[in-house]
Amino acid sequence: MAVERLFKDEATEEKGERARMASFIGAMAIADLVKTTLGPKGMDKILQSTGRGHSVTVTNDGATILKSLHIDNPAAKVLVEISKVQDDEVGDGTTSVVVLAGELLREAEKLVATKIHPMTIIAGFRMAAECAREALLQRVMDNKEDAEKFKSDLMKIAMTTLSSKILSQDKEHFAKLAVDAVMRLKGSTNLEAIQIIKKPGGSLIDSFLDEGFILDKKIGIGQPKRIENAKILVANTAMDTDKVKIYGARVRVDSMSRVAEIETAEKEKMREKVQKILAHGINCFVNRQLIYNFPEELFADAGILAIEHADFEGIERLALVTGGDIASTFDNPESVKLGHCQLIEEIMIGEDKLIKFSGVELGQACTIVLRGASNHVLDEAERSLHDALCVLSQTVNDSRVLLGGGWPEMVMAKAVDELARKTPGKKSHAIEAFSRALIAIPTIIADNAGLDSADLVSQLRAEHHKEGSTAGIDVISGAVGDMAERGICEAFKVKQAVLLSATEAAEMILRVDEIITCAPRKREDRM
Repeated sequence: MAVERLFKDEATEEKGERARMASFIGAMAIADLVKTTLGPKGMDKILQSTGRGHSVTVTNDGATILKSLHIDNPAAKVLVEISKVQDDEVGDGTTSVVVLAGELLREAEKLVATKIHPMTIIAGFRMAAECAREALLQRVMDNKEDAEKFKSDLMKIAMTTLSSKILSQDKEHFAKLAVDAVMRLKGSTNLEAIQIIKKPGGSLIDSFLDEGFILDKKIGIGQPKRIENAKILVANTAMDTDKVKIYGARVRVDSMSRVAEIETAEKEKMREKVQKILAHGINCFVNRQLIYNFPEELFADAGILAIEHADFEGIERLALVTGGDIASTFDNPESVKLGHCQLIEEIMIGEDKLIKFSGVELGQACTIVLRGASNHVLDEAERSLHDALCVLSQTVNDSRVLLGGGWPEMVMAKAVDELARKTPGKKSHAIEAFSRALIAIPTIIADNAGLDSADLVSQLRAEHHKEGSTAGIDVISGAVGDMAERGICEAFKVKQAVLLSATEAAEMILRVDEIITCAPRKREDRM
């Protein structure tokens, strides 16, 4: 006896072929959405929010585009997730990972149509991914021992990463900034120590790197403009805690002198708090919240620099680089760890005054000041620079380097093709399909540059049949070029992450044979 209905109202299910098609189509649509942004000649997208203010973002960063989309298709959500993880893990390759997963599913769809079981395809993909990784491992270069060569590798990687972004015009300048900043970290991957400040005005080439920490605040009136050997107390405390709260509080008095008494009592409490802070033996006080006029006056009298309303990220980073703690109570001065730096002074960038902390405790700290025509340009420049910094900091730890420009994909595709010829049974079709998906990446790079991709990729394949070939697609000259000569390099860690994440995501979507959409829970009327 057949069950009429298993699910409640509004719940839907799609089975077998239909479910698989819905997954494939969703994933391929997402891949097609971002694939035009791939490569040095990739285009940008404008993202306009529907919220208040209709803010506009102009970007070609895969992760930023996908993060901003509200997607209904469950398989597409898997791809959005892998691009986000790729961004967090290595910082670059966010578009490549989605495009590769989409291409794998496009190939898988053709195989499923010829009645090959999804599990057979998955087994073939796994073998192919392992083979591709081995092929890359045999061709990596590692110059960790030679500091000069390693630094030039980092410069090449930074320039390759930046060449597909808005900074491509001044990529040498920015690659140098990024490499200098990462070299200061001495192997740490904590990018918190590198602060990026955006100041509209000037052009991108005016951006510079400054050692130390810059806080985007002004120094108050009547306070010292320059302090040497600063002892800094970083705090997050309300300076008006003891004010009688006006809202909802009623104070009845029988004369004006009583009002004056209340005000005096309040001032005394504020004065006490300031005295407690002064007892720490500091000469600079940075607070996350407002300081108000009266305490500020007291600090100025004591010759102490008081900075109020520093944003939360600002004080967390300031505490990190000066080696202090963020305090909120001041009863035990001996238990509070103060921050230290050699010099605090006011500097001008463009029209704005900022406070610079030089010679900070954490010697790795530095600030990159970005200049540019508008906020949209600066936001995109910051995203591009952040990608480069992430990739470089990962490369300093894992110093294996590959050539770029579609070279790794061709090396992997060649190895995977050879594996397909040796493998008996239906798996060989899946392995061949994997190789075709890999070749799609150089194809898309060439298409985005307006070149004849079929001609270029066939030339490239012929080149790669020679032993030890270093050929890749040079989109600037529009021909097949020598990647080693052109200095186009990528980090091995990025390529490995792209390969493995894309394969796993494709595998996960291939396993789906039913999509069940649950009905939303309704709130019951309590009336």
